[in-house]
Amino acid sequence: QVQLQESGPGLVKPSQTLSLTCTVSGGSITTNYYWGWILQPPGKGLEWIGYITYGGSTSYSPSLKSRTYISRDTSKNQFALQLSSVTPDDTAVYYCTRASSDSRRGYESRGQKNQVTVSA
Repeated sequence: QVQLQESGPGLVKPSQTLSLTCTVSGGSITTNYYWGWILQPPGKGLEWIGYITYGGSTSYSPSLKSRTYISRDTSKNQFALQLSSVTPDDTAVYYCTRASSDSRRGYESRGQKNQVTVSA
């Protein structure tokens, strides 16, 4: 059974870059899935950020695309999110996810909630 574990700081200052890493166990990130990130601001629904495919291609939400970079390290079976120029509006719970090809912006597995607060 695949498990996803996020890691990264819980507090980021405005204008800095939010960086999170997802370590995957129980399955390889080079298998036929889409490895992504979603967020949930306080009191709001889930928002798709983007994903990196098993082949290394990426796709991003149009609203976040200019500030988002998703990468991977296959030797460590990890993928990572970088969100630049953050503001307090980026305060949210962030999740790393695994999705299948027929629901790429959704998820079938996700990591535990990772609260990130943007504040000076």
